[in-house]
Amino acid sequence: MAHTRTLVPRPVTKARSERPAGRPTRTTAAMAAALGVFAAARLLGVVVVVLTAWATGRHDRHPLGLLARSWDSLWYLGIAGRGYGRTLHFGPEVVQSDLAFFPLYPALVRVVAALTPLGAGASGLLVSWSAAGVAAAGIYAVGARLHGRAVGTALVLLWGLLPHSVVLSMAYTEPVLTAFAAWSLYAVLGGRWLWAGALAALAGLARPNGFAVAAAVLAAAGCEVWRNRRQIGGVTHRLWTGAALAPLGWVAYVLWVGRREGDLLGGYFEVQRRWGSTFDFGRGSAHFVRHVLLHGDRFVFPMTMVIVATAVVLYGLLLADRAPLPLLVHSGVLLLIVLGGSGFFESKPRFLLPAFPLLLPLARALVRTARARPWHAAVVTGALAGLSLAYGAYLVVIADTPL
Repeated sequence: MAHTRTLVPRPVTKARSERPAGRPTRTTAAMAAALGVFAAARLLGVVVVVLTAWATGRHDRHPLGLLARSWDSLWYLGIAGRGYGRTLHFGPEVVQSDLAFFPLYPALVRVVAALTPLGAGASGLLVSWSAAGVAAAGIYAVGARLHGRAVGTALVLLWGLLPHSVVLSMAYTEPVLTAFAAWSLYAVLGGRWLWAGALAALAGLARPNGFAVAAAVLAAAGCEVWRNRRQIGGVTHRLWTGAALAPLGWVAYVLWVGRREGDLLGGYFEVQRRWGSTFDFGRGSAHFVRHVLLHGDRFVFPMTMVIVATAVVLYGLLLADRAPLPLLVHSGVLLLIVLGGSGFFESKPRFLLPAFPLLLPLARALVRTARARPWHAAVVTGALAGLSLAYGAYLVVIADTPL
């Protein structure tokens, strides 16, 4: 498949939709192989976490309990079991309310727990692991559509081997958000506006940064309207409906929290402020980086700086590669949130997990290297896997730092 160079998504034409009889089978087999690679990477990651837990004497907790009940996982499982209403006070300026957590993931956990004999923790892991598989399929579909099946597989592999990819094996919301984001972006690239808008709305119910998906859909829709501004009837009602649907999930929850807090427009943002999470155009992050550089700190913080800096470089490469506009907007908004937001500096790499398009330049380079110098590609992949597995186990088992 030829490389896609357009900035605006083009709908699939009738001619392109007609496939040879054997094509779906080959496509399905290629996606299955990519999912197998992803599953193997994440299964190996879980094994390394388990072995690290035993080697370090963490016998006080079952190793899988570390994946199911760590940090924010406890908040989500609490919402799934009891609903909203929990608040912790740590002083006049630090008040942690569970209203900061969006409702889709705990709702899914509650449904799974009700329909199966699994407990809350196991239900959370089942939702996360299933969502991670759906996300990997969507990421493969986007990569394969743009640059062919080999790049799609490499993209999934790189996403599964990110330094913070251990989060994809935990009871966290990033797999759910990425699943809806990947398939919404895939729908946009194919001109399927209703699907794109509906999936973006669900992404907006998953996490605060889920509105990045809606931004991508709205930007693509705006470009489509502009391109067809002189054609009578050039824009279908599906585009308008999809664009209207895209931000509804995120807006609905923000307004619901605002109404509950007595400030319709500002209530949710006040809840986040009390958690210490605000958007200050990067001032808080800059002060923290200065502290790390001048005084040193635990290993997690310098690693966070390296990951975020790498993400900035990758976004520059994505721009230079003239990636489609929806991918640029989605990744750009996520990166802007990370760079401009203050609070929970150590969580910034996790916030970037849904920004999988950033890995497209690396995936293309890896495929080119594998074709020209297979051993070089194998060494690079092996080194990345070693870093990912070791650092993931360190984060979960050893580092006493919120993810």
